[in-house]
Amino acid sequence: MVFSSSSSSSLTLFSLALLICSSVFSSASTKIGNGYSLSSIEETPDGGFIGHLMVNKKSNTYGPDIPHLQIFIKHETDTRLRVHITDAENPRWEVPYNLLPREQPPSLKTSIGAKSRKISSWGVSEVSGTELIFSYRADPFGFAVKRRSNGDVLFNSSADGGDPFGDLVFKDQYLEISTKLPKEASIYGLGENTQPSGIKLQPNDPYTLYTTDVSAINLNTDLYGSHPVYMDLRNVGGVAYAHAVLLLNSNGMDVFYRGSSLTYKVIGGVFDFYFFSGPTPLSVVDQYTQFVGRPAPMPYWALGFHQCRWGYHNLSVVEDVVENYRKAQIPLDVMWTDDDHMDAKKDFTLSPVNFPLPNMTAFLAKLHSRGMKYIVLIDPGIAVNNSYGTYQRGMASDVFIKYDGDPYLAQVWPGAVYFPDFLNPKTVAWWKDEIARFRELVPVDGLWIDMNEPSNFCSGKCEIPKDRPCPDKGPRWICCLDCKNLTKTKWDDPPYKINASGQQVPLGFKTIATSAVHYNGILEYNAHSLYGFSQAIATQKALQELLQKRPFVLSRSTFVGSGHYAAHWTGDNQGTWENLRYSISTMLNFGIFGVPMVGADICGFYPQPTEELCNRWIEVGAFYPFSRDHANFASPRQELYVWDSVAKSARNALGMRYKLLPYLYTLNYEAHTTGAPVARPLFFTFTNFTKSYGLSTQFLLGDSVIVSPVLKPGKSEIKALFPPGTWYSLFDMTQGIVSKEGHYFTLDAPLNAVNVHVYQNTILPMQQGGMTSAEARLTPYNLVVTFPAGVAEAEAKGKLFLDEDELTEMKLGNGYSTYINFYATVSNNTVKIWSEVQEGKFALSKGWIVGKVTVLGLSGKGNALSINVDGKPVSDVSKVEFNASEQKHLEKLEGGDRRKSMLIEVGGLELPIGKNFAMTWKMGIMG
Repeated sequence: MVFSSSSSSSLTLFSLALLICSSVFSSASTKIGNGYSLSSIEETPDGGFIGHLMVNKKSNTYGPDIPHLQIFIKHETDTRLRVHITDAENPRWEVPYNLLPREQPPSLKTSIGAKSRKISSWGVSEVSGTELIFSYRADPFGFAVKRRSNGDVLFNSSADGGDPFGDLVFKDQYLEISTKLPKEASIYGLGENTQPSGIKLQPNDPYTLYTTDVSAINLNTDLYGSHPVYMDLRNVGGVAYAHAVLLLNSNGMDVFYRGSSLTYKVIGGVFDFYFFSGPTPLSVVDQYTQFVGRPAPMPYWALGFHQCRWGYHNLSVVEDVVENYRKAQIPLDVMWTDDDHMDAKKDFTLSPVNFPLPNMTAFLAKLHSRGMKYIVLIDPGIAVNNSYGTYQRGMASDVFIKYDGDPYLAQVWPGAVYFPDFLNPKTVAWWKDEIARFRELVPVDGLWIDMNEPSNFCSGKCEIPKDRPCPDKGPRWICCLDCKNLTKTKWDDPPYKINASGQQVPLGFKTIATSAVHYNGILEYNAHSLYGFSQAIATQKALQELLQKRPFVLSRSTFVGSGHYAAHWTGDNQGTWENLRYSISTMLNFGIFGVPMVGADICGFYPQPTEELCNRWIEVGAFYPFSRDHANFASPRQELYVWDSVAKSARNALGMRYKLLPYLYTLNYEAHTTGAPVARPLFFTFTNFTKSYGLSTQFLLGDSVIVSPVLKPGKSEIKALFPPGTWYSLFDMTQGIVSKEGHYFTLDAPLNAVNVHVYQNTILPMQQGGMTSAEARLTPYNLVVTFPAGVAEAEAKGKLFLDEDELTEMKLGNGYSTYINFYATVSNNTVKIWSEVQEGKFALSKGWIVGKVTVLGLSGKGNALSINVDGKPVSDVSKVEFNASEQKHLEKLEGGDRRKSMLIEVGGLELPIGKNFAMTWKMGIMG
């Protein structure tokens, strides 16, 4: 959490940012340098190519050019190409290889031998791979990346006279490179920021990457995370191709997207580009997360509903919240506390007055007996307090970031603090020990690491005042230290000013001074945006070793690869309709970034939403991958039971979420093994459906469930876009939508209802729900099988992953997991549904069964049922019941081709889900 600035001050900041951005972008096309020429290139023993670049003509804008560069090109896989450019004479800062493991480029000053290619003045040559081709122009140097299959140019850095950008620039604190883009390119990514225009990037909006504690209510501003990766989706001649480009660089940067080109202006480090060939959005994310790290597996309970508030001032309030959820019959899995449980806001402490240990112990025992969990917040700032054990042990182990040889002093909620240096191995060990000590007192089930951009209420070099208390009686977010600005070094005052915080504030503004020093002499200037990432790694590894269970970590600040360790929420939003809409775009972006476990504060962090807005927000938030209500202490209470109407909407929407938990958990497994986002833009499944390329008001869960929420006040119907095919309502499966070419449909959307539909050709595993995920997991399964409405021939398929969800690893082959493929066909008036089980022993040990099969879209009723389990006929089907209902469809079809179809329920089943089964029946004539 962070101080809740008023709406008026936030708007002022936004207005100021717009004025600054207009001046920044007006100068964005100024050409800085004169480029480089390629003097030689040769193949390396590992199959790469290494070349040398010499500066053409020196320029002193933003400092002198580095005269001699080394370029390394390698096709690391069939689908991934790396282009690495650095100073050929001196080592430069790069994202540490121990934080983000990857291949090391060749050492510097690599000599070019007799096998080097001769470079003609204007020659163009190529280095070919399986999917991607690297080509270059020697003088002035520029390179392009092409797709082998169709020759499409994915990246082209060569500048021509008419381009708004110049040639390659490489200075100590200013790097610039650009690429041309075709008009049909749809660009996504480059975050984290709140994009009011939706998920698709818009030309001339500001895209600055530098982790910052700026409230998410500020639009088009660098926020908590830095993800310098974009996805490029193009549709030419009706065929869609996607690829991604990652610039692996942790320094601050501005990215200027003009529509026809994209320019990086980076204040340090190297150019370390990775190109991922796709060609589908799903394969792009697969290739990306294969490189940066697969998303962390989530325990089953993490997919339940979470409740938090900054301002649960004592334990009795927390206990009341839990009981009120039970009374209201609203599902709840996880209870959270912000910093309220702490003693004087100090990490790893418990308030002896408001959260006394004996009472906490009893509360957690009761919570855990219900299958529920408890999570607390930890901020990185460690209070400077000689009587505080965590501080004492930290000082003894020398774990803090330094300035002029002493720990760097800052201020956060406890007052004066030091920041742990998570790049230091000693800090990682100390951190684990502190977590272990705290868990011996309070057996928390996960940790929430907040304020880790890192946030500082002061700026510059500070001292603790000698003549007054700090913090004093004023607000804790007002700096009370004695501080002076730092501008004496080139790190504190670099020559190029990125658009930090949307208003070009100094890099050290309200964070650690950029001239502060980490372990091994690493400058904060270079490592700033890695802070939350390094803390997440340390926290995840500590929890996994201590719990010997699958850890759950929620982090506000993220970087490339953070999804491998942590979930994310989108930070301090407002309880407004606009912020509800923005939350969808941010959530979808993080799926592209490889952080699929993501969600926004439901109903808004501050101020209190209207009753109508909170109704609509839980109808969206119930389908965020990470679903949590969280509010600010200054706002009136907004738990889902506070308003009767919101409680009704919550029971409805969360009731459906809990029925969908088997599907969501299977998506969690897919995310962990392939990187596939849980929540996705429509174009991830319907890649050629160009109408969906900018759609940011609906989203998919997996590839076949679409959520179409109300995002405006006073509405009882919505216009929703449905790609071609048949879609069935999950709340009323007799209702369907048939869209031949993909259309907008007007749907009823009364206050307590949300439209959620499942696509044709799907088998959706569902259960009956419950008040906790543990309770829901014990109920029988219902397989929902969907065929296109009324067709005579069709097939459907689905899958289900099950495991002992608190094991540290999420995989098949360990004896504690089961994977099932489901199949269904309708042909020759016969319906067949069957399963193929891998490693069924675990599922059988749990006694899980399929109790019902619901088939949608059939052209007739059912009779003459036969069932086999493990190839053996089931002779007694006396308990099995057929129920049929005629379905109704909204249709937009040519020639009045009205579809008629039936819903068939086969109930009373007791099919062990861990065994192969097959069931068939003949369809009778629809009456």
